[in-house]
Amino acid sequence: MSTAPYRLLMIEDDHRLSAMVKTYLEQSEFLCMVADTGVAGFEALQAETPDVVLLDLMLPDTDGLSICRQIRGSQAAYAHVPILMLTAKGRDTDVAQGLGVGADAYMTKPFSTKDLAAKVREMLS
Repeated sequence: MSTAPYRLLMIEDDHRLSAMVKTYLEQSEFLCMVADTGVAGFEALQAETPDVVLLDLMLPDTDGLSICRQIRGSQAAYAHVPILMLTAKGRDTDVAQGLGVGADAYMTKPFSTKDLAAKVREMLS
């Protein structure tokens, strides 16, 4: 792990949500990059390995499960980056599926930014 501030990559297509989360996390001493598609997110991940990936399940060009599988199936350094899925899909089967493809944690929308920051800190410890 790098030293604080930790670098987060948020792959989220809801611009209003990602701007709110980015602002809060940066005030909480994280650096936060945002990508609004799966392709852009994977390119950002390859360019600069973050300390944590915040991953939406429903993206305009792919789904978060596919991105998670792609990350975990890689031989690159980013293959072991902690992944927190942030999604509106909150059924038990959705959570099990997300964790089953390699996510380390799962939070459903709506969520509090304070809880999100606490979860990220927990993942980094």
